[in-house]
Amino acid sequence: MNGDFVVGGVFSVHSYTKSEQNTYTRLPPQPQCSGSMDFRELLHARVMEFTVQEINNRTDLLPGITLGYQIYDTCAAVPMAIKIALQFANGIEPYIIDTNVCSKNTAAAVPAVIGDSDSTPSISMARILGLFRIPQISHFATCACLSDKSQYPAFLRTVPSDHHQAAALARMVKYFGWTWIGAVRSDSDYGNNGMASFLKAAQEEGICVEYSEAFHRTQPRSKLERVANVIRSSTARVIVAFLASGEMQVLLEELVKNPPPPLQWIGSETWIINAKFLRFNMCTGAIGFSVPRSVIPGLREFLLDLSPAQVLKSPLLTEFWERSFSCSLTGFSEGVRICDGSEDIRALQNTYTDTSQLRITNMVYKATYAIAHAIHGVICNEKQCDKSVQLWISYCLPLQILHQLKRVNFTTTNGYQVTFDTNGDPVAIYELINWQVQKGGALDFVTVGHYDSSKPKGQEFSMSRSISWVGGQTKVPVSVCSESCPPGTRKAVQKGRPFCCYDCIPCAEGEISNRTDALNCIQCPPEFWPNAKRDSCLPKPVEFLSWDDTLSIILISFSVAGAFIALCVAAVFYRHRTSPIVRANNSELSFLLLFSLALCFLCSLTFIGQPSEWSCMLRHIAFGITFVLCISCVLGKTIVVLMAFRATLPGSNVMKWFGPPQQRLSVVVFTLIQMIICVLWLTISPPFPFKNLKHYKQRIILECELGSAIGFWAVLAYIGLLALLCFVLAFLARKLPDNFNEAKFITFSMLIFCAVWITFIPTYVSSPGKFTVAVEIFAILASSFGLIICIFAPKCFIIMFRPEQNTKKHLMGKVPSKSL
Repeated sequence: MNGDFVVGGVFSVHSYTKSEQNTYTRLPPQPQCSGSMDFRELLHARVMEFTVQEINNRTDLLPGITLGYQIYDTCAAVPMAIKIALQFANGIEPYIIDTNVCSKNTAAAVPAVIGDSDSTPSISMARILGLFRIPQISHFATCACLSDKSQYPAFLRTVPSDHHQAAALARMVKYFGWTWIGAVRSDSDYGNNGMASFLKAAQEEGICVEYSEAFHRTQPRSKLERVANVIRSSTARVIVAFLASGEMQVLLEELVKNPPPPLQWIGSETWIINAKFLRFNMCTGAIGFSVPRSVIPGLREFLLDLSPAQVLKSPLLTEFWERSFSCSLTGFSEGVRICDGSEDIRALQNTYTDTSQLRITNMVYKATYAIAHAIHGVICNEKQCDKSVQLWISYCLPLQILHQLKRVNFTTTNGYQVTFDTNGDPVAIYELINWQVQKGGALDFVTVGHYDSSKPKGQEFSMSRSISWVGGQTKVPVSVCSESCPPGTRKAVQKGRPFCCYDCIPCAEGEISNRTDALNCIQCPPEFWPNAKRDSCLPKPVEFLSWDDTLSIILISFSVAGAFIALCVAAVFYRHRTSPIVRANNSELSFLLLFSLALCFLCSLTFIGQPSEWSCMLRHIAFGITFVLCISCVLGKTIVVLMAFRATLPGSNVMKWFGPPQQRLSVVVFTLIQMIICVLWLTISPPFPFKNLKHYKQRIILECELGSAIGFWAVLAYIGLLALLCFVLAFLARKLPDNFNEAKFITFSMLIFCAVWITFIPTYVSSPGKFTVAVEIFAILASSFGLIICIFAPKCFIIMFRPEQNTKKHLMGKVPSKSL
C-alpha cells in the first residue's frame, strides 16, 4: 500500500527457498519461497497492515499524513533477506555515492523496516541496513548478539533479548532443583548464541548439562536422527530446547516415530507459544517463557474480513485460502476442487484465526506504532505536521527516525509502554507458560508465573498458580545425575564426569555434615563426637569410676568389708588385750597397724567418683601416707622381733635401744618423711582433674593427672623401699626359735605386698580409662588384705579357737606346739 511514508515489513511466511542447480549457461532464476506456510507469520504480516490502517485513521498521530507499507517474505533464508534489505536500501539512483553523508543523489526506498522474525535473517539485514542507518525494528529476533551497537547500529526490537531469557531459564531450572539436563538448539545465530548464554548462566547456577546438540532443518536427515537418538538414550529427564519453530517441528516429528521416556520440556519463546505444536502430546507439561499475552481491539474482525475477491489480490492470501480450505481459487491445480464461495473463514481454527494468544503479535503492533511516533517526532510540531518538510529531509529521514526511535516513550492503545534502552532493547518482562491439559482433553497455554528483569535481583521470578508437569503430574519431576547426598555424607565427584555426578562418601571418623549435598565434612570439636548418622556432633560421654558403676560397687564392698574386718580384729585384740599373744611384740604397734589398715581400706574410696581438684590431691596423699604408716608399723614389729631374740643372748641390752618410745618414734619419722614428699609434690605440681581426649576417640576419660610424675613415683618408691626393707628383715628373722614366730607371717605379708605392687606398675600404665583407677584400688585392697590376713589371722585363730595355746609358756617354746 502506498502512502506519504512507506514502511518496510519482513516476515518468514515460508520455511524454504527453491534451489535449482546452476548451469552457468543462463542467468540463475530468481529465488522463490517453498515449503509449508506458517500461518502465524502471515498473521504478523496482517497485524502490520492492520496497525498502519489504524494509525492512518487517527487524528492525534501523524494528522494528515498517510503511512504505506511494503511487506516481503524472506522464506527464513539469508539470501532472500539480503536481497530484500538491498531493495529497501536502494533509492532512486542505482548506485550509492556516500553512506555517511546525506546526499540528494541517494535516498532509501523506506524510512524504516519491521522484521525479521528469525535472528539469522535479521542479522544479515541489520548489517546492510545499518550501513545506511535505516532503522530496523524486529518483533521476534531475540539473539543477544543484536544488542551490540558497534555491529548493528540501526537495530532495535520490541521483544526482549535472549540474554534475559537465558538467565530466566537457568534461574527457573535451578528453582525447581534440576541439576542434570539435556540441551538442544538450532544450529543458527539464534540457537547458538541463546544456548551459549544459557549454558553460561546454568554453569553459574551449578547446573550440569549431559549433552548439548545442534542441528538445522536443512542439514542431512542423519544429523537429525543422531540428535533424536541422543535424546532417547540420555539419563536427563529435563531437556532445554533453544529451537526455532522449524527445527522444533522436524525434531518432534522424528521423536514421535520412537518416543523417548517422558521428558520435561523447557522451551524458548520461539516455540513454547506456537499453537501448532500442541498436537504433540509428548510435550504435555512443557514450560517456558514468553512475552505477555495481550488484546488488540478490532484485530479479529480485521483478520476475518476476507472475501475471495480480496484474497485474489495477494499471492500470500491466495495461498493461505487454498491451503486452509483445500480448494483452488485460480482453477489451475489438477485434482483440487474449485473454491465455490461457500468457504467460511470464521469456521477456521488455526494460528491465523486464533487471537486468544496475542503475544508476538503485540510486538509487531508495538514496532509499527514506534515507527509512527518516530516519524511524528521528526516532521510534526506541537501544532501540525508539514508534508513539505518531507521533501527536503527525505534523504536523511531514516537517520532522523533512528535518532527519534531511541527517545520514544509512549503507551499503545491497548495499554503497553514502548521504550528502548541504549542497546535498542525493551525491558524484559515474561510470562511463564505451561502446557496443561484442559477439561476437553486438549492442550492449551496457561500462564503460571512471571519474570520481570526490572525488579531487584532475587525478586524477578514469581509463581501465580500450580504447574502441571510431564504426564499431568503435580509433583516436580526429578532430574539429577546423582541423588542428593544426605547429611552425614559428602560429595565426591566421579572421575571424568561433570561435577553434578558424584558419589556420596560417609564422613570420616570424627567428622559430620549437617546439610544436604555437603562438599566437605566438618571436624567435631575435641569434646564432641558424631552421632550414628554423622549429621550432628554430640557431647562425648565422660567416663570415670562412678559410685553407681558395678565395678565400683564391688570395690566399695571389699573396701568396707576390709575396714570392718580391721575394726573387728581390733575389737578382739582389745578384749583380749591382757592375753600373752596380744601383749607379745608391742600391742601398741598392733593397734596402730590395725588402725592404719582400716585407713588403707577406706582410702580406696577416695578414688571413686568424679575427679575434682580436691579429690585428686586427697586420693594420692591419703594413699601414700596411710600405706607408709602401715608399713612403718610392720617394719617396727619386724625390728622388735629381731631385737627381742638378740636381747636373749648373754650380755645383750639391745631392747633398751629399741623400746616402745623408739618404736613409736620410728613410725613417726618414717611417716613424716612421706608427708614431706607429699607436701613437696602438692607445692610444686599437685594432681588435678584432666579430660583425656586422646586415649579414646568416642569418649572422654575424666582422670586425675599426676601433675608431677616424679612426685607420684617418689611416693611409690618410698613405700616400696620400706616394704623391701621390712621384707629383708622379716626374712632374716623367719627361722628364729619360737612356737609363734611373727617374722614368718610378716615375711609372707611383705611377699604378697611386693608382688601386688610390682605387678601394679605395668598394669597401671597399660590399663585404659576408668580401669586405671580400678587397678590402683585393687592393688590397695589386695595388699591391705594380704597384710591383715598374714599378720592377724593366725593370732585371731589362736585367740578364738585355740585358747590353750594363748599362754606365755607356749609362746616361749616351752610346750610342744601342734600344727595349725
